[in-house]
Amino acid sequence: MLTKFETKSARVKGLSFHPKRPWILASLHNGVIQLWDYRMCTLIDKFDEHDGPVRGIDFHKQQPLFVSGGDDYKIKVWNYKLRRCLFTLLGHLDYIRTTFFHHEYPWILSASDDQTIRIWNWQSRTCVW
Repeated sequence: MLTKFETKSARVKGLSFHPKRPWILASLHNGVIQLWDYRMCTLIDKFDEHDGPVRGIDFHKQQPLFVSGGDDYKIKVWNYKLRRCLFTLLGHLDYIRTTFFHHEYPWILSASDDQTIRIWNWQSRTCVW
């Protein structure tokens, strides 16, 4: 089955499937993150706190969380049940290209155009490497 999702942004920069629900996160060039139900073909929610394109996006495997990173040099951790950003991690000096949750540890991995890869502990909200 093919499904077409339309957004007002011409460029989708990142995608993430939810591990259990029929959801897709789409991070957009205009700075918005969209949460879609791909079975119902409906937009569930929008998150708009980044200044500029959002490139990295990833659902947490067990918690109601997702992480995003963008051209504003910021990593944001969101709770989709509460429908808000919980906190922002700062430290990169250039555009963030990817963000991922580690599958076992309470870590977020990020890569940036500042030529660094960082590991963050999302529970303590600190950079550990």
